Amino acid sequence: MKQELVHVIAGNLFAISDAQGDIETDPQAPLGLFAYDTRFLSHWVLRIDGERINALSRDDLTYFETRFFLVPGAASHYVDADVSIIRHRSVHDCFHENITVLNHSSQPAEFTVRVEMASDFTDIIEVGQLRQRAVEVSADSANQQLVLRYQRDRFVRETTVRSTVPAEVDERGMTFQIRIAPDGKWETDLHVSVTMGGEDGRDLRADLQSHQQIVRTGMEEDLVQWLDRAPQLVAERKGLEELYQGSLADLAALRYRPLSYRERVPIGGLPWAMGLCGRDALITCLQTMAFTPELAPATLRMLALMQGGQLDDALDEEPGKILAQLRYGETGAFSDRTSALYYGAADTTPLFVVLLDEHERWSGDADLVRELRHPARMALDWIDEYGDLTGDGYLRYQRRNERDGTINQCWKDSPDAIVDASGRQPAFPRATCELQGYAYDAKRRGARLAREFWGDPAYADRLEREAAALKERFNRDFWLPHREHYALALDPYGEPVDALASNIGHLLWSGIVADDRAEAVAEHLVGPRLFSGWGVRTFATGQRAYNPVGTHLGAVWPSDNALIAAGLRRYRLDVQAARIADGIFDMAQTLGGATPGVIAGYERDLTTYPVQLTTSCRPQAWSSGAMLMLLGTILGLRPTGDNLLVNPAVPEGFGRLELLDIPGRWGHSDAYARDRTTERRHRLH
Repeated sequence: MKQELVHVIAGNLFAISDAQGDIETDPQAPLGLFAYDTRFLSHWVLRIDGERINALSRDDLTYFETRFFLVPGAASHYVDADVSIIRHRSVHDCFHENITVLNHSSQPAEFTVRVEMASDFTDIIEVGQLRQRAVEVSADSANQQLVLRYQRDRFVRETTVRSTVPAEVDERGMTFQIRIAPDGKWETDLHVSVTMGGEDGRDLRADLQSHQQIVRTGMEEDLVQWLDRAPQLVAERKGLEELYQGSLADLAALRYRPLSYRERVPIGGLPWAMGLCGRDALITCLQTMAFTPELAPATLRMLALMQGGQLDDALDEEPGKILAQLRYGETGAFSDRTSALYYGAADTTPLFVVLLDEHERWSGDADLVRELRHPARMALDWIDEYGDLTGDGYLRYQRRNERDGTINQCWKDSPDAIVDASGRQPAFPRATCELQGYAYDAKRRGARLAREFWGDPAYADRLEREAAALKERFNRDFWLPHREHYALALDPYGEPVDALASNIGHLLWSGIVADDRAEAVAEHLVGPRLFSGWGVRTFATGQRAYNPVGTHLGAVWPSDNALIAAGLRRYRLDVQAARIADGIFDMAQTLGGATPGVIAGYERDLTTYPVQLTTSCRPQAWSSGAMLMLLGTILGLRPTGDNLLVNPAVPEGFGRLELLDIPGRWGHSDAYARDRTTERRHRLH
């Protein structure tokens, strides 16, 4: 088995190493120091007297700081080693490592400490397909400094490594000849700063002497304030409070400031989505409205700033369309692959309107609704003007960029994700069912905003008529009466793609499902073909394309399940919602640590343990957000005017729950709940 990988994160800047703290190029894993989609360190290896070091233990202090406790040599040396090493690593706007060497003998000792250093400046999406780059290296022993630099036209990336103690610096690293007194120690601080040119010339360097203080004060203070602003959870269920705090901390880690933007927005997840992903950010904000509401206005403003304004096939851009992703790597800068700005998503645009309305419902922030009136109306116009590709009133997608644009532009965006029960892929343009739910929800919410804040009742009436017509048409064309569930999609000729998939749960969340069909949909979601015991599979068993390790063809996503559970509660299907919430919480607590982006869809009784997929991001923003959304769902939190409605449906075994100081337009409110078993026991006593 591969050894454990260790990471530290500070927003978009992160480092991944092996269990010893070393970094070596691996085509199968993104080891290195990364920032803004570029690897600034690809090799960082510590040796003592020419020997590699081995791990004794590790102390993960916070998401941005960890310590490795190590000894040199093979395992036979561990028991009576005369020397040990501590690597104290942290990240902020830069990378910092304190190396301490301890002499445990009664005699003075001399050692050669060597840190090998290199960078290949690889774009993160090319980690598995490395190409050679001409890297300039400048070694400066007088200033204890090594500079690595890569330039392609105006695209410039530079790594600078400095030491606080004298070192012999060569083009491959730094060497320290040290002498340590009996029971003494030696230490140095190695500081790695990264510099970017070609966008806004951002220099992420920080002062070497003050960096450690910055990390311990600024970062820790920011985390403490983040946690303090969130509601406090008091739970009888063992481990639930720790899971809650961990999810909040993961969300704190997954915030960054895009270039030329002042506020922090949520990024996708470690390691493959460490940038702004429109879908991930919007859903994360929707999930965390009751817990970390400050994410929403920053995200809405950023996405409005980047909203499509023209037709551009290479970018899949259209007027009014909301961004799919923003990247800063070399391949994006030179359009070697999909460009830095890419709009290939059909769901981000209606979800933008959904989030704007939901934010106002929770916060009462009418000023932001008025500020973003034009982007919101452009988004609503896009649904009909550019999203309706066949003129049948359904939101569809078909990529403009035929070279390397995203094939499936819905949340299930892998190339083979949309198939029928027999495994056949429909033609384009495709109208997946959940897109219709999002469009319906966006129109209804847009109508409310138009009537209450934009002073345009005629526009509101039009949007309401369109939403009602869409709901009627959808329930006619997508419903499969012989199977009692909605089709996964319609092909361009209006024929249903008859697969049973988790997308039908998103329909409940949006409200487009006819009331008399909701229970049938719910029974599929918690039935044996879709529900694994840990959560709802993306694709039901018994269909040709089903694969328990298929990302969108049978695996289980916490983010998907959070929306499904919320949808079930919307239709008062509380028992089914509680079952899904219970399974996801069980999965997260069984694994421990950050909630993964996706697990395999094996039957729970078969594996008895959640099987993680190697492609999964961990932590991932919308998985951590899913834990919060599920908590809000079982408590039944919903803003109603200037009040917070609490309507609990707590799974059995959870005991008593208290969520204190929930922020909103009402100020701060508390929510209390018990599961039914605890409530009955309480009455008896």
